[in-house]
Amino acid sequence: MSAPAVVTVIHGPNLNLLGTREPDVYGHATLADVDAKLQALGQERGFAVACHQRNGEGAIIDLIHAAGAGIVINPGGYTHTSVAIADALRAFGRPAVEVHLSNIYAREAIRHVSVTGAACQGVIMGLGVNSYVLGLEAVLEMIGSGAERS
Repeated sequence: MSAPAVVTVIHGPNLNLLGTREPDVYGHATLADVDAKLQALGQERGFAVACHQRNGEGAIIDLIHAAGAGIVINPGGYTHTSVAIADALRAFGRPAVEVHLSNIYAREAIRHVSVTGAACQGVIMGLGVNSYVLGLEAVLEMIGSGAERS
């Protein structure tokens, strides 16, 4: 029996502070809560889910380079600025979905542009932890259907 395909979840800068940082914007769930929910969903669907949080741009790029069958990524503040992360996502060549707990269009104007989202197959935002859940479901569906990246 072969090992299950691995989906890599990448949480960007400051997401280690979930549950305490601006709960009115990001909610009360901790990063451990999010990871447990995603890992349980993956297991239900026959996939392994490897969750990682990094604050540095280079460390996030290294995770993209080493990722498995698909990626769910919340690049945090790098969403709006990182051409390097966007390039790594484009080079990945397998399903990738960007997620955000908050709706970036309902926030400050500087947050209205997603440089990294343009390199993903889709972006899900504004639904709190459910953004991650829906992002993972989308990636699992793409892997299961053999969908190629556009």
